[in-house]
Amino acid sequence: MRTLEDSRLTVDDLIAWLMRFDEQITRQAERLTELDSAIGDADHGTNMARGTAAVRSRLSAARPDDAGALLKSCGMALVSTVGGASGSLYGTLFLEMARRVGAASELDRTVFAAAFRSGVAGVVARGRAELGDKTMVDALQPTVDVLDTAAADGVPLADALRSAADAAAAGRDATIPLVARKGRASYLGDRSADHLDPGATSAAILVQALADSLAERGR
Repeated sequence: MRTLEDSRLTVDDLIAWLMRFDEQITRQAERLTELDSAIGDADHGTNMARGTAAVRSRLSAARPDDAGALLKSCGMALVSTVGGASGSLYGTLFLEMARRVGAASELDRTVFAAAFRSGVAGVVARGRAELGDKTMVDALQPTVDVLDTAAADGVPLADALRSAADAAAAGRDATIPLVARKGRASYLGDRSADHLDPGATSAAILVQALADSLAERGR
């Protein structure tokens, strides 16, 4: 049995992550759509739930043999089913991670941190968003920073992911007072302030799902 000190992610760990992500998105879809109704198109929860359900369907039908194939399959499912900016951005996150890890069967903490950084860099490039623009980047960039530091310091992956989830949640909450500078919310100008960003919220769910699924599999 694995322990929480194990600092490698297997293909089964990644599948468990994505299944947990689907569960949480499905559970919180209505809330995500409510958040999006205030500053967006009122469809983020619906779109994300459709995308994660497609990921679940793919993984249930055929288990990929390596991490790259798994992450690529996830990315393609999200691009083809979520639609709009969210599909492109989430798809890019996973596709860039897939390119970075290749055919590896396991990802140690250093490789995973580097892969996640590549994924977020892809999101930044595609969305042309920066930290503070009131987007998913506000949750993802703090995650990257925590994972990089933890990998350099030799922190066990489970511990690093718990800290990363906390950082993602703090980044999510920090979007509330911000005025959006990117995306549909930016059309509202100052009226976009005092609202939680739905993209940052779903991104925080993504990171929390990995921390939770790994902890659960370690018990």
